Amino acid sequence: MSGENKSAYPFYIIVGSLLCLVICSQLNFSFSFKDFQFRRLDMLSELRTSGPEKDSTTLTAAKGGGKRSHADSTAAAAGKTPEGTAVNPDAVYDFMSYKGILNYTTATSSDSNAGMDRFMEALKELKAGKRKKVRIAYFGDSMIEGDLITSDLRDSLQTFFGGAGVGFVPITSVVASFRTTITHTFSRDWKDYHYKNSPPSNVVLGLSGHTFYPGGGSWIKYTPVKKPRLNKFDEVSLLYGPAEATTVNINEKPYTLSGNAPVNKLDFRQDTGAGTITIKYGGGPAAPFYGVCFETDNGVYVDNFSFRGISGVELGHLSAGMIRRMQEERPYDLVVLHYGANVLFRPELTDYSWYERPMKKVVDSLRRDLPGTSFLIVGTADKSYRKGDRYITAPGVEALLKVQHDLATTYGTAYWNLYANMGGSGSMVKWVEGDTVLANKDYTHLNRQGAAKVGALLYKAIMNDYRQGEQQP
Repeated sequence: MSGENKSAYPFYIIVGSLLCLVICSQLNFSFSFKDFQFRRLDMLSELRTSGPEKDSTTLTAAKGGGKRSHADSTAAAAGKTPEGTAVNPDAVYDFMSYKGILNYTTATSSDSNAGMDRFMEALKELKAGKRKKVRIAYFGDSMIEGDLITSDLRDSLQTFFGGAGVGFVPITSVVASFRTTITHTFSRDWKDYHYKNSPPSNVVLGLSGHTFYPGGGSWIKYTPVKKPRLNKFDEVSLLYGPAEATTVNINEKPYTLSGNAPVNKLDFRQDTGAGTITIKYGGGPAAPFYGVCFETDNGVYVDNFSFRGISGVELGHLSAGMIRRMQEERPYDLVVLHYGANVLFRPELTDYSWYERPMKKVVDSLRRDLPGTSFLIVGTADKSYRKGDRYITAPGVEALLKVQHDLATTYGTAYWNLYANMGGSGSMVKWVEGDTVLANKDYTHLNRQGAAKVGALLYKAIMNDYRQGEQQP
C-alpha cells in the first residue's frame, strides 16, 4: 500500500461526485423537507434557446387577472429587468422588485383601456403620421421641480417621435432661476393663489395648482435656451380663466382676452426673428392667468406640473370643470402621478391608510374627468434616514410602495417602481455617497445627474412597452 499512487485520488473523487450529480439530476421525482425542495435538475437549461423563458423580446398581456406583465417570473422574482425575454402571460410578478412598467385593468374597464394601452396607441398613431401631437401631464413634488426628470424624458421622446418645445410653463415659479430648459423672469406684483394659501372660493386653481392675478404693472418674459429642440419658440399659447375685455401686450402687440370658460386659450405664432416673448398686462378687469405653452405643430410634449411640499392628495382640490375644459383645450394622452417624498415625513411610519383613502378619491376623480387618458403611478424613490451611525432605507418606503401599487391595481392604471430602478433597499445611500453622486445630502432628492438617469430609465421602460406593441400582430 505504501507504493500506491495517491496523486490520482482527487481525480477519482471529482469524477465520482460528478457521476452522482448526473444520476441525481435524472431522478424524476420531487421531495421536500421544511424549506428545502429537491427537484429534477435540467443541467442544459441555460444553453437552450427555445421555450417560453428564452425567446425573443415579445412581451404579452395577461388576461383574466387584469394584469399586464412585462417580465418572466424568474427575472421578476430576482428583481431584474428581463430584457430580451418573453413572458408567461399568466404569471404573477413581484411589483416590489420589477423594473419595468406593470399595466392593470379592472373588472369594469376594457383591455383597450388598461394601464398605458391608449397612450401607446397614441404614440403609434403619431409615428405613423395619423395624428399631430401626444401630450403627457407629469404631476409631482419637489422631486421634479425645475423640470428635473421631465426634461430628460421630454428630450428623449422628442428625439424619437418628433416635436420641439418645453410645453407648459407657469406665470411665475419659485424655481425659475433653477430651470435650465427655458429662461423665465417676471415682475413681483403677480398674486399667486395656490394649494397652500387658502384661495378665495371664487378662485379656480389651474392644473398646476396655481392661479395668477396681475397687478398694475405685471409682466412675464420667456427666452429660449441654446439646447436642441429648445432654442426657439414656434407655437405659443397663453392659458387663462374667465375674462372680459382684459388686454395684454405680447411683444408690444395688443390682444384682448375674452371667454367665460374655466380655461381659455390664446394661440399665436412666434416670429422666428424674435427670441424673447414678453407679455404685459395691459388693463381691464384682472383675469386669472395659468401659464404659457411652447410647442411646434407636431410631436410629443411633456408638461411639468411640480409643486413643492405636496403629497398628491392636493390634486383633489382641482375643479372637475377646469380639468375637463383643460382636456378640451389641451388634451393629455398620459397623466403621470409621481409623489412620495413628502408622505415619508416620518421614516419609521409604516401605516399609510391615512394617505391611501384620500388618494383613492383623487385617482378615482381624475379617471372620471379624463376618461380617454392613460395613467401611470410612479412608485416612490428610496429615502434614507440616519439611524445610529449610518443611513438606512426608511421602513416606510416599501409600505408606501404597496399603497401606490394598490392604487394602480384598484383603478386600472400603470405602475412603475422608481425604488426598484434605483437599486432597492440602501440605493439612496449609494446614490449620495457613490463615486458618481446622483442625489443630495438630504438622502431624499436627486441632483441633476440623478434626475437625468431616472428620466432615461423611465424613457427606456416606456419604449420597451412601445416596441412590444410594434411586435404584436
